[in-house]
Amino acid sequence: MTSYNPKNWIQFIFLFSKGDTFRKLAPIMFLIGAYSAAIGYLEIEYWHLPDDSHVKNISMMHNLLGFVISLLLAYRTNTAYDRWWEGRKMWGGLVNSSRNLAIKLSAILQEDKDKVFFRKMIPGYASVLQKHLNDEETALQLFDDVDLEIDHHRHRPNQIAQILFQKINDLYRTNKITGEQLIILNNELQSFTDICGACERIKNTPIPYSYSAFIKKFIFIYVLTLPFGYVFSLGYYVVPVVVFIFYVLASLELIAEEIEDPFGSDANDLPTAKIASNIKKHVEEIL
Repeated sequence: MTSYNPKNWIQFIFLFSKGDTFRKLAPIMFLIGAYSAAIGYLEIEYWHLPDDSHVKNISMMHNLLGFVISLLLAYRTNTAYDRWWEGRKMWGGLVNSSRNLAIKLSAILQEDKDKVFFRKMIPGYASVLQKHLNDEETALQLFDDVDLEIDHHRHRPNQIAQILFQKINDLYRTNKITGEQLIILNNELQSFTDICGACERIKNTPIPYSYSAFIKKFIFIYVLTLPFGYVFSLGYYVVPVVVFIFYVLASLELIAEEIEDPFGSDANDLPTAKIASNIKKHVEEIL
């Protein structure tokens, strides 16, 4: 995730970051500009269309559809941001659950051997979940002092959760914790799996294809028809105007595409690796 100062306007206006849409759209913006220049040349220099030509009335269509496309893009952006923000809330919940579990275990457990186990396994769940959501390979041996083999053909976060609960159940069977304490710790572990399921729901349920495809086609056709009507009033100035309109509309769609899956490695995705690292730091302080 890109860190920035929201008050630094100069940086926003004149500098282009890795996640800036201008770099991604530059090739197609050049093609749109060349297309607009070609339409302007044909209408002004070749066809010599009069000012009362019906082609000039095409701009009426854009006035009507401009409101529609603005509503579609606003809904698209808000929906994508809701997914991004829900993902951030889930990882915030994982931070709180990890801390709560570590705090309770630090007060309940008496043997250092048991504390060392949870000191490594609780942050391990966040680390494995981060890699699971990023579709990265997890190392077979995650920790130096814990004999843990991960089966890559099975659900990896579930394996960590299962090991954690098995350890807590063993503590109960050996009378190191009471039944009431088992119930309390079980609630914290259950929240781990709930958070994992919510994150998977966000990642595995993209915006419906037909909706996303329609917006892209709508933007493309809308922009391609702009030069026909506005050449009469703008002349060759229609080229930068059309390119700028395309940049604004396409950028909104591009930003929505990027943030609707917040668990990737794009510049605007959630810093899940950093959050997992902070969980490790905090749990080690507590235990």
